[in-house]
Amino acid sequence: MSFEEKGTWVSAAVVAVIYAVYLSIILGRAENLPLTEVAYASTMLWTIGIAIVSSIAGHIAIAIANPSEADKSDVRDRDIDRFGSYIGGIVLAVGMLVPFGLAMGEQDHFWIANAMYAAFVFSSLVSQAVKIIAYRRGIER
Repeated sequence: MSFEEKGTWVSAAVVAVIYAVYLSIILGRAENLPLTEVAYASTMLWTIGIAIVSSIAGHIAIAIANPSEADKSDVRDRDIDRFGSYIGGIVLAVGMLVPFGLAMGEQDHFWIANAMYAAFVFSSLVSQAVKIIAYRRGIER
């Protein structure tokens, strides 16, 4: 498994776990409240920050474990990264239609912000999944 593929696995795991933690915190706070009244902004910012730091730490750990592979990237890695990012970008563009519609419908900020966060998470997971599949099966041209 290449360094880039290991990094892709780390990124996918971090995004999935941190988003699940965010959802559990928000839903836990909403026991006796409507969701729109739950304080979400600071939790959202903290979980996004933790996800970024955790992903960086995971990549550093992989580089420390195999320093000889850390700066090796070939054409296949770049093609897979470009392909996964392209698909993730399409998913993000389509996913952003939901918060756009919510904003146009003048819905509560809670729903708009969480729809945006979900779109980013989903596009990231799709991008990482496409990359992992491409590492395993190759890219069809």
